[in-house]
Amino acid sequence: MAKTKNVYICQNCGNDSPKWIGKCPVCGEWNSYVEEIISKESKQSVQLAGIQMTKEKPQLISEVDTTEEIRIDSGSVELNRVLGGGLVAGSLVLIGGEPGIGKSTLVLQVVLNIKSKKVLYVSGEESVRQIKLRAKRLGSEADSVYVVSETSLEEIFVHIQNIQPDLVVIDSIQTVSTNTIDSSPGSVSQVRECAAALLKYCKMSATPVFLIGHINKEGSIAGPKVLEHIVDTVLQFEGDQHYMYRILRAIKNRFGSTSELGIFKMRHDGLREVANPSELLLSQHYEGLSGVAIASAVEGIRPFLIEVQSLVSSAAYGTPQRSSTGFDLRRLNMLLAVLEKRVGFKLAQKDVFLNIAGGIKVNDPAIDLAVISAILSSNVDLAINKGVCMAGEVGLSGEIRPINRIEQRIREAAKLGFTKMLIPDFDLKSLNLGKLNMEIIRVKRVEEAFKILFKK
Repeated sequence: MAKTKNVYICQNCGNDSPKWIGKCPVCGEWNSYVEEIISKESKQSVQLAGIQMTKEKPQLISEVDTTEEIRIDSGSVELNRVLGGGLVAGSLVLIGGEPGIGKSTLVLQVVLNIKSKKVLYVSGEESVRQIKLRAKRLGSEADSVYVVSETSLEEIFVHIQNIQPDLVVIDSIQTVSTNTIDSSPGSVSQVRECAAALLKYCKMSATPVFLIGHINKEGSIAGPKVLEHIVDTVLQFEGDQHYMYRILRAIKNRFGSTSELGIFKMRHDGLREVANPSELLLSQHYEGLSGVAIASAVEGIRPFLIEVQSLVSSAAYGTPQRSSTGFDLRRLNMLLAVLEKRVGFKLAQKDVFLNIAGGIKVNDPAIDLAVISAILSSNVDLAINKGVCMAGEVGLSGEIRPINRIEQRIREAAKLGFTKMLIPDFDLKSLNLGKLNMEIIRVKRVEEAFKILFKK
């Protein structure tokens, strides 16, 4: 019989210890160590699906083949953009998100649209009948998609060997376990071993694999952090379940940029791509209302206009509230300090609420000008003209700093019918704007922008 030993493993970072300890010395998490049984058999690698093991020899870097990666069209323009142009052959892609956000729906919709490839969809959470009902709801049924409900990694490789698919989907990696480890599915050891085996299969067979993963209460991928290091691409599927919009972001991508963004709209018949998010993220009923400003934001290379909403009111209790949805709260506090110190507006005894319309999260610093404009508009109860949009980063001295991709922002605003745009002081001669029916106003400081926006 194989000798076994007990090891305590941190469920947060994967660090192991021969005895139980209260606080992890690596990640600092409390009460995260769980006892797991490790056998000597766990050192053996999982038998891969009929792949011939070959040893590679070292070669000169100048002799390495540098041909372009073979990419598979996923059938989704938004997903292709986030992946960097398509699904790379032999890549391991991890998709994470909150329960019910639409991870399984997105992946199933993608594999049903790939008609020319043989797909194996392995589900450890749903039965085959449930997958069939979802495919029926999506309105697409493909003859090249095989489905199976399985949680054993060894059995999954048997199915792979029998079917020889061109694409594999594992839903989800936390439900898969291998017999070489005695711990329960979802534990650090199981997730790490199963992901490593699937990675080896990807690289040796040049078959792409989709892994669907759970997230923890902090919003990061559940399981050991090494899982994100193993895979080639980590995609975060996010959005508020009370809103119809879903955003797909690339947190890590070895084959493309991590600054790209894909926007989807959840409907009863599945996810639909949003080709022009600006028109959907702007309300048409804000004219004459105070506390609303339109910002020109950029995610990756994609410009879009968003509506920034603010409400400023007298504090009902002793301590004023600061609340932000879709915008960094610490940056909001910094902008409030700039308003008070540099411009002279006293907001220390007032509640400030900020919301990015549409339920999306924006990290672009160029929306700073719109944020403080919306706050001031609500504070003085004066509405900003409907045809005005703005873009600019606000510094601690009250200056409006330059931003990137200014030409794309201006063109997007002009396309949606805006007649006036506030931008940082910038040499417009270097821009190729052509003939745009729009007034471009360059401002250097926050006070200049406020005089233009709120002049009587």
